[in-house]
Amino acid sequence: AFKRETQLFIGHQIRNDNSLRELLSADYTFVNERLARHYGIPGIYGNRYRKVTLDGAERGGLFGHGSLMMVTSYPNRTSPVLRGKFVLENLLGGPPPEPPPNVPALETSSDGKQLTMRDAMAMHRENPACRVCHAAMDPIGFSLENYDAVGKWRNVFADQPIDASGLLPDGNTFDGPDGLRDLLLSRPDDFVGTITEKLMRFALGRSLEYYDMPAIRKIVRDAAESDYRWSAIILGVVESVPFQMRRSEI
Repeated sequence: AFKRETQLFIGHQIRNDNSLRELLSADYTFVNERLARHYGIPGIYGNRYRKVTLDGAERGGLFGHGSLMMVTSYPNRTSPVLRGKFVLENLLGGPPPEPPPNVPALETSSDGKQLTMRDAMAMHRENPACRVCHAAMDPIGFSLENYDAVGKWRNVFADQPIDASGLLPDGNTFDGPDGLRDLLLSRPDDFVGTITEKLMRFALGRSLEYYDMPAIRKIVRDAAESDYRWSAIILGVVESVPFQMRRSEI
């Protein structure tokens, strides 16, 4: 059900040629009865998926999808690190460096008491080798802590109210998925540029090189005139020099 929701959501946006901004800002999703019950959406019955308008910001855009929250969690708990890494890699185009060898496992309890994820990560960052990488990932992951490991909304964990605030190394602050969403939407060239890079990589069938980047930047600049619609990005890729001049293996 999680997978189908995300497929219908993105397919709807491409077919209707919406702005890529709507991947994060959409106030609707697609659910059947089983998924609606999981999300706490009333009045949905049967196995048929249908488009529903959402009240509030808990489920808006991709950050509200259980699919995304589940694949960036461990089987028994959430992971601010996996969630932060996903956003950096797939939405901001700034993947963190590879972790050092022999990283110790995260301790989720102390003196027999369950720790909040923020406290557990604070203990983990006491290792200087871990601190640098986590400075960018953790604040992003903490902003999504209201979603549990299977995407249900929660306000309390380990008998403590969830602190979903974050501070990035560049000084930007935000609070909760709404704050993270607003931060990403305030930097559309970074967000859209990362998606454009992934589409170009798929279209070329190879990794991107430094000489491909001027074409990526041009596609994003041109797409801004139409509010970053899918058609502008896709046509930009097809009409670009890297795609037009690509070579096929013989």
